[in-house]
Amino acid sequence: MGLILMSLVSVSSNAQSTSATVIKSDSASKKPVPKVLVKKPKPLRTEMSLGAKMNTNGWGAYITKGWVKSDDAKRSDQFYNLRYVELEFDEVKHPKETKTTNQFLGSYSNESAKPYIYGKINNFYQFNLGYGFRRMIAGKPEPRSVSVHWFYLGGLSLGLLKPYYVNANVPQDNGGSGPLVRKTIKYEDDKQSFLDDRLIISAAGFTQGIGETKIVPGLHLKTGLHFDFAANKKTVLAIETGVSADLYTQKIEIMANQKAYPYSANVFASFQFGKRW
Repeated sequence: MGLILMSLVSVSSNAQSTSATVIKSDSASKKPVPKVLVKKPKPLRTEMSLGAKMNTNGWGAYITKGWVKSDDAKRSDQFYNLRYVELEFDEVKHPKETKTTNQFLGSYSNESAKPYIYGKINNFYQFNLGYGFRRMIAGKPEPRSVSVHWFYLGGLSLGLLKPYYVNANVPQDNGGSGPLVRKTIKYEDDKQSFLDDRLIISAAGFTQGIGETKIVPGLHLKTGLHFDFAANKKTVLAIETGVSADLYTQKIEIMANQKAYPYSANVFASFQFGKRW
């Protein structure tokens, strides 16, 4: 009887020991899972881009640098708002400008006629420096989608008036009936010969008259829409369209016998590309 009791006590003790071991093993297997920290990409803060544009009164090119303007850090890299500076160069043409050649030259000279712009007295160029803002008004800023932005800027304009020279066979006594002499002239040198299409041979080289360029200061304004269709947030790929206007301190004379105004205005379309970081 005593042996039976001792056997039962031994079995009970072994069962309790095994149960404790199992419980201890289960608790040991439930170790805390370490948290994985996902590093967020650095927010995009800066934009740099180049652009080429066609104007209703000429052509141009520009470079911009912008900075994200957002109070919400989570949306800073979606470019809802951007403040930027822009440097732009334009050549402004008069609507009356047309290239022509002298059809009379062969009757009195062995020289070959080359194209020139009849009646043009000045080349006009602009350097515009502006500061502005761009704000998203439609679309989504996710990659591979189009977003529409409104932009506006204002600043200073530096107009450059360079005399337009032509090569011509002009009377030796400037407007008289003497023998013809080949000269390179501008409008102010001999207005009568400059506007006589029978005497003009060709346009002079571009460098002719650079030293006589006049600087005309003014103000610059521009506004329009910016359509961004870049494939990712780090790329700038866009089309812009809008209107631009410049007001100067004097009349801008480009063509002879045409009314001059102290301002210029145009409608433009441009292609822009660049990067963000």
